[in-house]
Amino acid sequence: MRYRFDDFILDTERFELCRGDQPLRCEPQIIELLALLVENRERMVSKEEINEVVWRGRIVSEAALSSRIKMARQLLGDDGRRQAYIRTIHRKGFRFVGEVHDGPAAAPATTPRSAPEALHKPTVIVLPLNNLSRDSEHEYFADGVSSDIIALLCRHRWLNVVARNTAFGFKGKATDPRELDRLLGVDYVVEGSIQGGGNHVRINVHLVDASTRLTVWAERYDRQRCEILELQDEITETIAARLEPEIGFAERHKIMVSRPANLQAWDCFHLGCYHLFRFTGEDNQEAQRLLRQSQRQDPMFGEAQAWWAYAVVLGMVYWDTPPDRKLLDEALAACDRALEIDHQNATFHMLRGRVLLARREYRRALADNRTAIELNPTFAAAYCGMGDSLAYECRYEEAMEQFERSIALSPNDPQLWAFYTYGALALIFKGDYERSLEWTEQAANLPNCQYWTAAHCVVALAHLGRLDDANEAKERLFATQPVFSCAFAVEKLFYLHEPTQIDCYLEGLRRAQVPER
Repeated sequence: MRYRFDDFILDTERFELCRGDQPLRCEPQIIELLALLVENRERMVSKEEINEVVWRGRIVSEAALSSRIKMARQLLGDDGRRQAYIRTIHRKGFRFVGEVHDGPAAAPATTPRSAPEALHKPTVIVLPLNNLSRDSEHEYFADGVSSDIIALLCRHRWLNVVARNTAFGFKGKATDPRELDRLLGVDYVVEGSIQGGGNHVRINVHLVDASTRLTVWAERYDRQRCEILELQDEITETIAARLEPEIGFAERHKIMVSRPANLQAWDCFHLGCYHLFRFTGEDNQEAQRLLRQSQRQDPMFGEAQAWWAYAVVLGMVYWDTPPDRKLLDEALAACDRALEIDHQNATFHMLRGRVLLARREYRRALADNRTAIELNPTFAAAYCGMGDSLAYECRYEEAMEQFERSIALSPNDPQLWAFYTYGALALIFKGDYERSLEWTEQAANLPNCQYWTAAHCVVALAHLGRLDDANEAKERLFATQPVFSCAFAVEKLFYLHEPTQIDCYLEGLRRAQVPER
């Protein structure tokens, strides 16, 4: 049967939803849900009936049903507030309320194929900060900070961010996160307050999961008031930089906990990133597999392309993926495809910069990371990429400025240990072994720290002449990477082009009596 409503066509025989003559990317489960609602549009369809038809009677959470309803509304340009097509009957079910014209399904012109799923980007609303002081100037400051956080979060293209005017419609209202989920289909709520006295300002910020009302992350910022606009810029950049990785962690955790039986492209992507950020050899291989699967399920999903490329590079630098020019060519092509899909995506530029670094194309890597920072000034990983690019070109002072910026922006980043470790390597090349040692000690205390941190520590200690300490560090290195040797280091440092840098590193290893092979 073919159902028409406005400029949409739902074809239940071809299992396809079109807008005009263009098929929409839509997973089969959403087609089933829409078909059930449209075919029974004269009545309310209960949640139990939806569960029976769409999930074949399998018990699923309320959040899973809400997610599918939200995805269906997004496909139709609808939302929880307008409810122009799908109306919520509170606590009972849903009803399709659009005007429908039905008729026989048209014969397919070509062999029907299943369309890829509609990607469920998480939706975030930034509520205006509450001004807890009596100072009217703080009111303007609070609104300015809230507006700027919205603008900066929009730079992260994998997030949907509720528009400022909509968010500010809730200003001064006590709003339940679940109500925001129902009205706007939001996944996360950013809320907080500002208060001040004299020359002091305190801002509290919370990130809340809208479906559970649980706080995912919270932070307090205390600052001295100086130039108000400078303070506003500092605070908003800091908060926006912290929020993005926290939302990413929450999304990966949700997928990991639920582990859907039928993994779609979005699920595969986040599960792949979950394994990627566990930083083990086995997890890296699993990340590469899942990101490949996500690519196959939706070739137009740029995130799967670019993050697969990065997983490959990490596999070469840390684990069992052999450095291979042909594979690096494939990784670069994957990043290029991602940028063809979305050339304004800062993450794609940063990840292509990582691939270019591995190919020893440092100037091109610099250009991509600069572009990433222009597109998203709060993107900590891009500053780290800038630091690496500059360090490998022997521009050490400039490099350290970038590493310090990345650490300041994202002290909770899943790759924070790497920011310190890459900085420690740059300091070794610079000849500042004392400071390099300090950076390796910082990295060693962070989760998921890798064996290269211990290796850099060995090299720095050996160059300082502290050979007894270097021997102790060497034992820690062999405990985490038993096959480490000078030859192993040369193979894994394939991305270095400057001979003096390689010689400096090998000299430190040899002074510490690390085996040649």
